[in-house]
Amino acid sequence: MPIQIPNDLPAAGTLQQENIFVMTQQRATTQDIRPLEIVLLNLMPTKITTETQLTRLLGNTPLQVKLELMHTTSHRSKNVSQEHLLTFYKSFDELKDKKFDGMVITGAPVEQMPFEQVDYWDELCRIMEWSKTHVHSTFHICWGAQAGLYYHYGIQKHDLPRKLFGVYPHKADYKRSILLRGFDDTFYVPHSRHTTVLREDIEAVPGLKILASSPEAGIYAVMNKEGHQIFITGHAEYDPLTLEGEYLRDKNLGKSISVPAHYYPNDNETLEPIVRWRGHANLLFSNWLNYFVYQTTPYDIMSIGQG
Repeated sequence: MPIQIPNDLPAAGTLQQENIFVMTQQRATTQDIRPLEIVLLNLMPTKITTETQLTRLLGNTPLQVKLELMHTTSHRSKNVSQEHLLTFYKSFDELKDKKFDGMVITGAPVEQMPFEQVDYWDELCRIMEWSKTHVHSTFHICWGAQAGLYYHYGIQKHDLPRKLFGVYPHKADYKRSILLRGFDDTFYVPHSRHTTVLREDIEAVPGLKILASSPEAGIYAVMNKEGHQIFITGHAEYDPLTLEGEYLRDKNLGKSISVPAHYYPNDNETLEPIVRWRGHANLLFSNWLNYFVYQTTPYDIMSIGQG
């Protein structure tokens, strides 16, 4: 089944070229089926790139997904046109009276700032509080995961001695997790961050369970008991050349940046990167949509948060 996205969203052309089934709003209205209502809170400055990466994964399942795009109003994005935001995005105030089967909160390049110093922190807190009663399952990514763990459970992030940057092997800590169903014994995930959360801090919270981690990259996947809140510290959604783009950008700016680990063959940046994470990425989002959203969300969407 397809992902239903706004008419003329730039991601549509890219996904159609990749043979991912995309359905416009006009066509979807003729089908007698309730799609999953998913809202994407896109905190990344490169909004169109992030939209495309995530709609690619959300659209690669047998489920019909209707996607709403949300942005913060307390921060003005400098890397996307106001026309794009006005055409495709809605504010929290415009969506706060709706309920959603699922929500994705992206990362953001603000991880080295204290949470309270992020200019949209208060707005994000209102959204995360609202998600507890208006969203069946929320999927937090990278800084979004750190922000969610801090807001919901008081878990602090910690600075790393150097940037965690590359593609790292992971293993399941809890092999019976249905979020990890079908995963290989070792699976790879891109990471690009300066901060981390500590295992002991998460294990001290009775309602949280660590699902997967990496000897090099640390904690990767955490969820609460019911699966209503899921926290993913890496970037499974990254395109093959996303890490390379970040590396070349920082290198050209004269910043101290290492070659992404386990990314280029023999760490030789003149060679084409090896994509090791695509299968895991598709399975991760498919499992979330199937087991934590579709299988457990009520048919009457307005009853979300009432039980």
